[in-house]
Amino acid sequence: SLSQGNRLFKEGKFELAKAKYEKLLREYNHVHPQDDEEGKIFANSRSSLHLNVAACYQKMGEYRKSIEACNKVLDANPVHVKALYRRGMSYMLGGDFDDAKNDFEKMVTVDKSSEPDATAALVKLKQKEQEIEKKARKQFKGLFDKKPGEISEVGMESKNGGDTAGSGEAVTSRDRDGSGKSSPPSAESDHAFDEEKPGLIGRIWPSARRIFSSLGLNRCTIL
Repeated sequence: SLSQGNRLFKEGKFELAKAKYEKLLREYNHVHPQDDEEGKIFANSRSSLHLNVAACYQKMGEYRKSIEACNKVLDANPVHVKALYRRGMSYMLGGDFDDAKNDFEKMVTVDKSSEPDATAALVKLKQKEQEIEKKARKQFKGLFDKKPGEISEVGMESKNGGDTAGSGEAVTSRDRDGSGKSSPPSAESDHAFDEEKPGLIGRIWPSARRIFSSLGLNRCTIL
């Protein structure tokens, strides 16, 4: 039941809670509202269940699946404020900062009363962006002292199979090891890229790209 799912969620048993919510959603497939009023209640209830599933996925670090669950609500009702908020949070946690910003800003245009929540979310988003950018600067600190020409030379050496290629692999390995300690595997696998685990470089790439661009390093083969 819904109350069982909510209890499991509060206990931190997100997988079990999700299973309860999904079972209820399957049962809803056999419900046929008799009139518009009943249909409205039914639609609201089903939306709440989808958002509960999204919350479970979010807690489990599976942000892409959380976004998909929110989309099931937003496909039917594009101005559902709670769905926009939850999807925005999943976008943010998954590193899709532009999409997160769009959802948080849309909340206010849809419902002015959601402005405090949207504003708080945008502040949190900004902090997250700054945190990632700081990690990017730290990660690539050694590159900032080089000129673009020197970076190109490094790239040429790596193509020729020189020592730099080996050091490039070492950087990648360390990045992955470092990210493994700070983020759960499930969050990593559902990040911006579905086909591979991006590690820290994958997560900070949008910010790193901006940093490199500002320094004139649009092409950096060391990555």
